[in-house]
Amino acid sequence: MTTLLREHAEQQYADELQALAAHDERQRPPRWRLSPWAVATYLLGGQLPDGTTITPKYIGSRRLIETAIATLATDRGLLLIGLPGTAKSWVAEHLAAAVSGDSTMLVQGTAGTSEESIRYGWNYARLLADGPSAAAIVASPLMRAMQEGKIARVEELTRIPAEVQDSLITILSEKTLPIPELGSEVQAVKGFNLIATANDRDRGVNELSSALKRRFNTVVLPLPDSLEQEVEIVQQRVTSLGRALELPGEPPALEEIRRIVTIFRELRAGMTADSRTSLKSPSGTLSTAEAISVVNSGMALAAHFGDGALRAGDVAAVLVGAVIKDPVQDRVAWLEYLETVVKEREGWKDLYRACRELA
Repeated sequence: MTTLLREHAEQQYADELQALAAHDERQRPPRWRLSPWAVATYLLGGQLPDGTTITPKYIGSRRLIETAIATLATDRGLLLIGLPGTAKSWVAEHLAAAVSGDSTMLVQGTAGTSEESIRYGWNYARLLADGPSAAAIVASPLMRAMQEGKIARVEELTRIPAEVQDSLITILSEKTLPIPELGSEVQAVKGFNLIATANDRDRGVNELSSALKRRFNTVVLPLPDSLEQEVEIVQQRVTSLGRALELPGEPPALEEIRRIVTIFRELRAGMTADSRTSLKSPSGTLSTAEAISVVNSGMALAAHFGDGALRAGDVAAVLVGAVIKDPVQDRVAWLEYLETVVKEREGWKDLYRACRELA
């Protein structure tokens, strides 16, 4: 068992990537570790001729993943857009791991991300001692990806100030990174490309310029289509995280996961699953990722302070905090949902009582 709290994708799924490479006889783009077909199999799951099972990393539309992979084989960058919790970062990490064998060429976008984070910085001790030189440059992850022919990632692109975003234009269009201080440039090696992610909720924060948008092929990752699909995603990720965190106790019952996912889907939609009752929607996103967090936290409570079995009381303790982000507006929406839906739903009395105690 590894001592790392969270392994990179290429570490955690090294056996699957190795098995795919051994059976992959299809054409590979320059410097790709796997063919596009094998990358899709790695993301979506499948069975190899020797019986090796490739676990699905993404549960959803195959065509979306194929489009994303095909984009990376061209000269256009890939922009993954979606609501929070739609697996944008997860997909980007696994794409980089499968294509390059390295998902660590990462720039995390924030309001404080500077142009140096995108381009390069300087070792000021060397700069003062010897003046501008190649040895004094501190390469950004993006510069290293260009030099090594790998996939770079930029998370939360719309969080980055607009003037910093635009430093990507030359890199994406010309595949070069000018270094004016040295009168030179870094030219991208074959295999280089860029995956950026952006959040639908961040529209209007730092809008992408039309020039930058044109240099990306955009793929929108939607929320799970159905209750069953979302339950499957939550169950799979909870099982994986439970092993990584070495949580004692029993795996969560499928019915408990189904209840959590149902609550999240109904509150997101502002309507019950049978479309008979309109609901107030809380201010939070109530994403699939948050549902996974609720189940995991409930499992930790059950394991360390209960009998190991996930019960309504364990779920309620975390569920209330996940739903109520605004103590006034969200509390009203949650209490209304408890009284009009949870209280009246067959088989949910235990959850109603546990939530009412906390509310």
